[in-house]
Amino acid sequence: MTTQIFQVSTLYGAATLAAALDAGQFGPRDRARRLMLVSHNAEIPETALRLDEMTGYDRIAARFDGVIDWNDTIRPYHPGTWSPRPEEAPLWQRVLRTAWDLDDGPVELIVESIQVNPARALAAAFAESSVQVYADGLMSYGPTRDDLPQSIACRIRRLLHLDLVPGLLPMLLTEYGVEPELVPDAAFRRVLGEIAEDAAGDPQVERAVAAAPTALLLGQYLAALGILTADEEEELHVRMVRGAAAAGHRSVVFKPHPTAPARYSLALNEAAEAAGLRLTVLDGPLLAETFYERCPLRLVVGCFSTAMLTASAYYDVPVARVGTGTVLDRLTPYENSNRVPLVVVDHVVPDLELGEAPAVPGAAPATLPPLVRAVGYCMRPASHPGLRDQVSTLLAGLDRTERTERCFPRERLTELGLPGGGALPRQRSPRLRRGPARTGRA
Repeated sequence: MTTQIFQVSTLYGAATLAAALDAGQFGPRDRARRLMLVSHNAEIPETALRLDEMTGYDRIAARFDGVIDWNDTIRPYHPGTWSPRPEEAPLWQRVLRTAWDLDDGPVELIVESIQVNPARALAAAFAESSVQVYADGLMSYGPTRDDLPQSIACRIRRLLHLDLVPGLLPMLLTEYGVEPELVPDAAFRRVLGEIAEDAAGDPQVERAVAAAPTALLLGQYLAALGILTADEEEELHVRMVRGAAAAGHRSVVFKPHPTAPARYSLALNEAAEAAGLRLTVLDGPLLAETFYERCPLRLVVGCFSTAMLTASAYYDVPVARVGTGTVLDRLTPYENSNRVPLVVVDHVVPDLELGEAPAVPGAAPATLPPLVRAVGYCMRPASHPGLRDQVSTLLAGLDRTERTERCFPRERLTELGLPGGGALPRQRSPRLRRGPARTGRA
């Protein structure tokens, strides 16, 4: 029998897979043995919240024939850094087949983030296995972060993704001819509903619901990624509180990111008190989407969290952004894979601090797909050379505003020789060093 190995690191990603399974996108239930391979990718996995501690995990795990812990398998190595050496890959496949009680039958890999470990490690070890990729959030709309070895790229069958921005197609893996496939909205919403059922009676959730909040504020983990300092990230959250108060909300819930470091924020409470706002912190082991099911919200605020677009696409909750432009300005290098999610949110979600009314973005505006393709090209020009002419045409017609400047910094356009950039510095030819004339004798 074929064995399907589903690699997951987040509950949101696991919910995406569960919806695809329920929709029959991996074939009949009795066709294959299904194993969920859990990886804990935090910098220090031992101190981070484990996936099996998240509310709703058991509902997801019940869809599989077994659960394997990748961290335990490769201990003491970290899942983000370890991969088998090419000459050791066949040996590692035998080790994994033995450790996981696999027979000699075919193995199919279903992974997230194929460009990095642990997905790359799995694809290297099971060198003859077909690969399917699923997208955990907004990053699917951006280009593939790193070049893939042809030995892996030729085995990728499809990209499964959620329709978070209807009408916008993923760029991820398109340079390898991989076709995207939507996970049905109804199936994903049902899975989120199941997870929310597990939160029924949770004291922390009930306390937050009892506060009658009208807005949910989404924390990020930008300090952990080195994009902002801890103080700057705390100030970003304070700005969310002030923005919600200025928009007329009097009771709000703050939901820290599940993988963010635990920090008690006195500044957040002080800002809420100064604004006359009732603030409830919901830092339990659950998805923000669980709260969407439990509470009738009128606003979700974030910087560029996928949960913002989940709120609008699946729950029709108006959304607004705070600090998106600031983070986009700070993001380095230009190829950083968070860039396209930031650009998408910056383009379609209203700015709360500018007084723009929160809204449900709906289908992608006509301006968004060419913008995303242009940013994607500027991030990875060698991967998409066929886009250069259309990107040049787009850039030639853009006015240089603050928004276009943060999407297309002049330095990057100069480097790529695109409209909007400056003149390239003249290359000075090295002077030839002349040695003394030589004479020779016959």
